[in-house]
Amino acid sequence: MELVFATNNLNKLKEVQALIPIHIKLLSLKDIECFEDIPESEDTIEGNAKLKAEYIKTNYGFDCFADDTGLEVDTLNGAPGVYSARYAGAQRNAEDNMNKLLVDLINKENRNAQFKTVIALHLNNKLQTFTGICEGTITKTKHGENGFGYDPIFKPNNYKATFAEMELSLKNSIGHRGKAVKQLVDFLNS
Repeated sequence: MELVFATNNLNKLKEVQALIPIHIKLLSLKDIECFEDIPESEDTIEGNAKLKAEYIKTNYGFDCFADDTGLEVDTLNGAPGVYSARYAGAQRNAEDNMNKLLVDLINKENRNAQFKTVIALHLNNKLQTFTGICEGTITKTKHGENGFGYDPIFKPNNYKATFAEMELSLKNSIGHRGKAVKQLVDFLNS
């Protein structure tokens, strides 16, 4: 089976490739010569995942899946949420996003948050979604060199390390994207 993973984010591609069984050939957007930015104009994480999967199926004809992920912070009423990648502006810079979030949380006692990933699978002209959630807290400073995005300031519940301090295998086993991909793989294997 061949599936396109509709992402230009090489870090996401690396994480997902580590979770997909060898009998599923994963193609990147580069592999199908899709070089345009796929719109993310929906106001929900699920909506953006579906939009990206539909875009690839409609414009390129491949069975595919797409994901969208957001960091939802309790005390900020779920922000940055669907706007996580561009929280500090259109430049989509992870450092700027983390810095803005840390400033927004100064003097906030409640630092509870969750990462939410929704994967939309477009297979055999049907659309299916899978959701993974990882609850945790936002640290006061950045820790770790691994991962990407908000990983240096997100500490999952029951762990002393941030995602950026963890090996990829541990992050994948407990993280939001890993949980959503596991559901996807179970569905594909059923």
